[in-house]
Amino acid sequence: MLVIFDCDGVLVDTEPLANASLSRALRAQGLDWSPEETTRRLMGLSLKSCVEICEAELGRKLPDDFLETMQAYTYQSFRDAPLQAIAGVKEAILTVQQAGRDTCVASSGSPEKMRFTLGLTGLWDLFDGRIFSASQVPRGKPFPDLFLHAALSMNVQPFDCVVIEDSVPGVQAARSAGMKALAYAGEPYANRDALRQAGGQVFDDMKQLPGLVLT
Repeated sequence: MLVIFDCDGVLVDTEPLANASLSRALRAQGLDWSPEETTRRLMGLSLKSCVEICEAELGRKLPDDFLETMQAYTYQSFRDAPLQAIAGVKEAILTVQQAGRDTCVASSGSPEKMRFTLGLTGLWDLFDGRIFSASQVPRGKPFPDLFLHAALSMNVQPFDCVVIEDSVPGVQAARSAGMKALAYAGEPYANRDALRQAGGQVFDDMKQLPGLVLT
């Protein structure tokens, strides 16, 4: 069995900081979305998809340096906070790995962002060489491309994969790929009903994860 972890909101607690940064950047461009609104509308999507949605809402293109400027601010907020791993996730990963399960990361985030956030929180070495990004496939979540790419790269059939997600697009992508989806809903912004309706098996504490994966 291959256990595929999403990154943001599953491994690292980036969502509140990242959405606050995105909200700030969008307001400067005239799109008055609160951090809660950006979370509701954009969580789980690639930055490319987020930009397309925001540009459609604005009715114009965002500046060419929008992403670069926003990400510089976001990364600084990660350093300042400082960014933390999701509570209990490191221990859960180690338990799963020690039981002989293969693991990898498949995220809408860029490889550079994952190297930064996983490195900052001490999780990079647990997955080094087994980290996949939506930038490597034609379509991001909710399409299944990323998870299928991860399974193929790890030489595992989709039906023998379980995906750990926290977003509706992520759960939809996993189910479309023919994979089991475990939906982490332990953070305040989680929409348990939406995750369940998308096909996820909802859980709210990373201490539960090994039992869900290993049984």
